[in-house]
Order: sequence, then C-alpha cells, then structure tokens
Amino acid sequence: MSSKLWYLKRCDLFERLTPEQAEQLEGRAIMRRFGRGDIIYLPSEMARSVLVLASGRVKIKGVTPDGKEFIYAFIEPGEIFGELALVGDSPREEFAEALEASEILAIDRDDLFALMAARPDVSLGITKLLGLRRRRIEMRLRNIMFRSNRQRVLGVLLELLDAYGERSGSDWRIRLRLSHQELASLIGATRETVTIVLGQLQLEGFIRVQRRLITILDRDRLVAESAAE
Repeated sequence: MSSKLWYLKRCDLFERLTPEQAEQLEGRAIMRRFGRGDIIYLPSEMARSVLVLASGRVKIKGVTPDGKEFIYAFIEPGEIFGELALVGDSPREEFAEALEASEILAIDRDDLFALMAARPDVSLGITKLLGLRRRRIEMRLRNIMFRSNRQRVLGVLLELLDAYGERSGSDWRIRLRLSHQELASLIGATRETVTIVLGQLQLEGFIRVQRRLITILDRDRLVAESAAE
C-alpha cells in the first residue's frame, strides 16, 4: 500500500471506499509537505482542492483588522480541511498554518465531487462535517460575545473536551497540547487573562495543567460551572 493510500484510509470519510475508488482517488491526489509556521493557504487563494492532513498539526485562523489572531479550529491527522472549496468558487476565507512539520494530501474538488456522486455516504459525511464545524464556530462566537472571561475559558475547555477528550481513569484529558496564547486566540482574550483563569481553575480543583496538556478533574462539575452564568 502506498503512503498516500494509507493516509487516505486513516480519514474517516474514506476508510470504507472500495479498493478501486481508493486507488483512483490516491492516484490523483498530490502530497505536499510544509515546515513549522508555513502558510498552507491564504484567504485570497481560490479554493480548488480539499485537503487531508496526513501527519503533523494545522490551525485554521483569521486575523482581525488590528492584527490579532483568532483560531477557528485545530486539524489533527486523518481530518480534512479546506472543505468550503466544495461550496462555491469564492476565494478561501481563512488562513491555514502548519503548527509543526506536516504532510498534506490535496484532492481536487472535481475528483471529490465525482466520488460524492458515486458514494452518498461520503456526501453525507461531508455535509455533517460542514454543519458540525459551523455550529462550533457559532457557539464560540456566542461564548465570546455574551460571557465573562472565566465562562469563555470554561466553554472552550468543554468544546475541546468534546472534540479531543479521552478518558484517563476518573479524569478526562484533552489530547491537544495548547499554549496559553493559543487558548486566548480561541476565545478572543489576552494570554495574561487566560493564564489567570487557568490558575484559578487549578486552585479550585477543576483542572490540572502539565506541559501544555489540560486534564479535566471533574467533568460534571465543569459542565455545571459553565452553565451557571
């Protein structure tokens, strides 16, 4: 099995393709490599391909008029991104940046359209993905607009726990290693504010932070606290 085909099979959307379908998609996909900090695409670029992260880690971000970064999502291996290429012919609306050395498979959107026509399950999966990511962004925006800094941090921890959480005994660990600045960019706050709130939550026994990994010590309590305001 070629490396491109192996990476495609790691993506949930493509793992059930027939060997013929997978080989056809793999044969036309282009492998691209990026170093840490490299920009994968810009808002001004025309969206002609959908991307699968084969290895590494990517963030999708925007930049406010005053130059502040806002992170929409983190992309982990096996996930697709740039999926709005399937919606229309407009330029991309955000930046994609490699957070570490990354390998990416670029799939021409026409090839993906053909696959979606032949495989309704793939089409449904992409539709669900679009809806899920839109809901997450809408929830984050509501979290930013109407809640205190503490509630913003609690809200984004629950979002990350839902997307990247794994059970560890009685605790829950968020698999992503996140800096305080990255957390701040997720909720429209300053790094200093996030540092203060995380410190308070540790003292109160909600979380533990070690080497940029966050462990939720009492999930039910965190949910209740987040809903309290």
